[in-house]
Amino acid sequence: MNPVIALSLGRISVGAAALANPQVAAKLFQLDPVTNPQVPYVVRLFGSREVALGVVTLLARGKAQRGLIGLGILVDGADAATGYLAMQDGSVSRKTAMTLIAPAVGAAGSGLLGLLKR
Repeated sequence: MNPVIALSLGRISVGAAALANPQVAAKLFQLDPVTNPQVPYVVRLFGSREVALGVVTLLARGKAQRGLIGLGILVDGADAATGYLAMQDGSVSRKTAMTLIAPAVGAAGSGLLGLLKR
């Protein structure tokens, strides 16, 4: 499968799951929505962003799609950096940081692969 299509469908799926059940999504990311009631709100923000980026990337063509793939790479890079910074400041454990960083790095890699295959 084309990595851009796969990544876009993955974004839509993860985002929809985060929107539909932010408590479960938070737990998958090893975040605790019980002790921090703001977590579901932030997970929904993440979910809506992922759905929007996935859908618009699928619909775009040509230079517009390339630009959106690049934007996705930047967003994923920022997500990875945010996970790292959260680990550094003690907001999350190293184990939790890895569950946040690894998918972001993987998504950035998929985006880069998608750009190279174009």
